[in-house]
Amino acid sequence: MAKELLKREQVAKEDTWALEDLYASVELLLEDAEKLEQMVEELKNFTEEYLTESGEHLLEYFQKAEEISILLDKGRCYTERSSDVDKGNDEYQALNGKMINIYHKYATVTAPIDTWIVDIEEEKMQQFYQETPRLRNYKVTIDDLRRLKEHILSPELEELLASSREMGAAMEKSYSLLENADFENPTIEDENGEQVKVSSGRFIPLLESPDVRVRREAFQSYYARYEQYKNTFASLYEGKVKANLFYAKARKYGSSMEAAVDANNVPKEVYHNLIEAVHENMHYMHEYVSLRKKLLGLEELHMYDVYVSMVEEENIEVTYEQAQEEIMEALKVLGDDYVSVLKEGFENRWIDKYENEGKRSGAYSAGCFSVHPYVLMNYQNNLDSEFTLAHEMGHTLHSYYSAKHNNIFDSNYKIFVAEVASTCNEALLMDYLLKRTEDKKKKARLINHFLHQFRSTLYRQTMFAEFELLTHQMVEEGKTLTAESLKKLYYDLNVEYYGNDIVADKEIAIEWARIPHFYYNFYVYQYATSFAASMALCKKILEEGEPAVKCYLKFLSSGCSKSPIDLLKDAGVDMTTKEPVREALKMFGNLIKEMEELLCQI
Repeated sequence: MAKELLKREQVAKEDTWALEDLYASVELLLEDAEKLEQMVEELKNFTEEYLTESGEHLLEYFQKAEEISILLDKGRCYTERSSDVDKGNDEYQALNGKMINIYHKYATVTAPIDTWIVDIEEEKMQQFYQETPRLRNYKVTIDDLRRLKEHILSPELEELLASSREMGAAMEKSYSLLENADFENPTIEDENGEQVKVSSGRFIPLLESPDVRVRREAFQSYYARYEQYKNTFASLYEGKVKANLFYAKARKYGSSMEAAVDANNVPKEVYHNLIEAVHENMHYMHEYVSLRKKLLGLEELHMYDVYVSMVEEENIEVTYEQAQEEIMEALKVLGDDYVSVLKEGFENRWIDKYENEGKRSGAYSAGCFSVHPYVLMNYQNNLDSEFTLAHEMGHTLHSYYSAKHNNIFDSNYKIFVAEVASTCNEALLMDYLLKRTEDKKKKARLINHFLHQFRSTLYRQTMFAEFELLTHQMVEEGKTLTAESLKKLYYDLNVEYYGNDIVADKEIAIEWARIPHFYYNFYVYQYATSFAASMALCKKILEEGEPAVKCYLKFLSSGCSKSPIDLLKDAGVDMTTKEPVREALKMFGNLIKEMEELLCQI
């Protein structure tokens, strides 16, 4: 009999996140939703003449917008978290839809107001700041808005664009429902002869099985379901790409990528530099694949063999409780306050721990300005899950410190730096674990995991970024994204990135359909740039101690008070150059040599 997942109502309370910290009941949420709708309507009373008449009037607007943003953030956090742990629950879906509708109404009402703020003459704006000092509390938000002046449209067009956002998000919503709620998971026989469903949460653990048959059958059966709906997935993705292009053109950008990175105040050269630096160092990836083939002793290395450990495992479990303890010990280097907040999150149900039926796959951290962040996990009692937990708690502490030290607008740090704290946590955990073992086999297992991080983050996410860039360029050139054209492009990229020592199985061509981040509008490249930045920051923390920690905590507390590039420069890393990526890839190369030498001694 197949191992069944628990239904949501069967999950123990201590393993779920404390949504009651947001609302004790749905009725209280609905009261706030009604209040929000009224508050959004009241924003329509701000005319251009009134708003631009004085600094006091502009301050009044931002104070009301701030109040709405805090309440809306709280409501959306509640409905999104409720929805994500039970995608098949219609009530949660409806509540989430209600809050999304309010958000889009808010965006539509504020869109023309943004244009009025942008059009205020600089001399007049400085006068407002002088006459109304409290307006400076919102200067970062105002400056970032005015930075985009040449891409802001007329009030009427801004309102039209804002009102179209809900329609533009339909592809992502449809993808999520198809992926998380409607799909029937295939069943295979595991290495113990038991029937097990190949769910999103179990897919990678099955690819880590020492039994090649299990890996192959999981790989083939799981991707067969995507192949079955390949045209639907292609249509959804093309719709998302076209939506990105529509908004980029409307805002007078040269490309979808340029629009996406400029929204985060990142130069487009950073995107190209990443891809170029990785291509210049592709030999390290090919060396890694060759080492993997050699250590696994396989005549043919297949795509379903890239997750299984290169080192013989002893089936040592890492329980959730053990992971918490080791993470807290590893992160003591960041100071007592950091560990205190970390402990609070672990002990007060900030985390939804395990997989259940209908729960969103993967893991994430979601900040909530007025309460505390929430972390979604699908913990699997292994080393990967331990590092995922450390990763998500990095996001969580970043959100916590940003909310603590900034208003809600400035606390919302740019996506470009969003993955730095998370991967820095992982690097510090790795250093902690490596330094506390003399056992060569255990050390080899840890290095195996670290090598996997480099492969899956610096190389694989860059490959994703290149796929995303090329597919958008295809649409920009008037080409149609069909299932077959997407499969060919993705397959060819895999051949280039992984090299000649692996069999590029035909199933890998449909993998793009499994990646939800392709609906996040040029998000994935930031995993790779953040990984490179975090390797540099981790090195500084470990080598320099307190001065580096002080700079790092300031970075975590700065929100979006400066551009993401400048925030990282202040912390000691310049991402406008290829150097951080090159240095991280050199580290990868050194780890490959260390792994080979270590295994010769065992």
